[in-house]
Amino acid sequence: MKVSILDDYFDTLRTLDCFGKLAGHDVTIWNDHVQDVDALAERLRDTEALVLIRERTQIRTPLLERLPKLKLISQRSVYPHIDIDACTRLGIVVSSGQHADTPSYATAEFTWGLILAAMRAIPQQMAALKAGKWQIGVGHSLHHKTLSIYGYGRIGRIVANYGRAFGMNALVWAREPAMAKARADGYATAASKAAFFEQCDVLSLHMRLVDATRGIVKAEDLARMKPTALLVNTSRAPLIEPNALVHALRAGRPGMAAVDVYEKEPLRDVNDPLLTMDNVVCTPHLGYVSRDEYEIQFTDIFDQILAYAAGTPTNVVNPDVMSRRR
Repeated sequence: MKVSILDDYFDTLRTLDCFGKLAGHDVTIWNDHVQDVDALAERLRDTEALVLIRERTQIRTPLLERLPKLKLISQRSVYPHIDIDACTRLGIVVSSGQHADTPSYATAEFTWGLILAAMRAIPQQMAALKAGKWQIGVGHSLHHKTLSIYGYGRIGRIVANYGRAFGMNALVWAREPAMAKARADGYATAASKAAFFEQCDVLSLHMRLVDATRGIVKAEDLARMKPTALLVNTSRAPLIEPNALVHALRAGRPGMAAVDVYEKEPLRDVNDPLLTMDNVVCTPHLGYVSRDEYEIQFTDIFDQILAYAAGTPTNVVNPDVMSRRR
């Protein structure tokens, strides 16, 4: 099959062990990011199987209708960036494993990297040292502080577990079934959403972005946080109301933020407010980006291509397409 892979920024995939699974297929890898429909239609005009790296590129109807040879989209995890109805109508199979029992340890670990970096102002201290200064302030320790986990799923549970190693007191807020799991795991749950935001010293978001969670963190929620509190977001930027985080940081509640995700990615605007604030640590969506995690994810993605080529598609999220396959 003619396989195209989009948004492999550092040309990493061909260096993975699992890339050998595509031997015998005609594979083209694109290392830049393009969202323009005309440019994508030209690049993908002969593509039969399209590999997506998470949600980096939007795959909508105007593009899909210009790809008559496309038979399969193979990716992993959720798919709000793909027009599933259009794929079904056009006979395009979408395979996306949901990995229910395999949390992203890479994201959980990176979350803790951000927590430590922000609480101890590590990036700022490094920059000052390189500028010839010696210590520019005093950071905050974590022991006995409250680690608030918003969303107790695969990653939130791991982040809470890591908190125990730092002697933190975890507090969970989520849907009731998830909070019941948290209580069963020995964690406290908040009495209300308001109390959850008021009590946190470190708040970490761990929810999928769906219609029900878009904008779930409101400006009034952030205003309840302590002026010494830290908000960490390694999930998705739109979980927070547009512009609410910037306004909250300017108002001093919370006092700090560490973010790995943005409304528009890749973020190229060096004047973006989050990038210009001294009390914010920003990273370019690195949470799941590790070689080990890539091996896990792309083994699944490439196996889906092999299964389709063998006539037995797996992890099909639009099963009605099977009667309309091209």
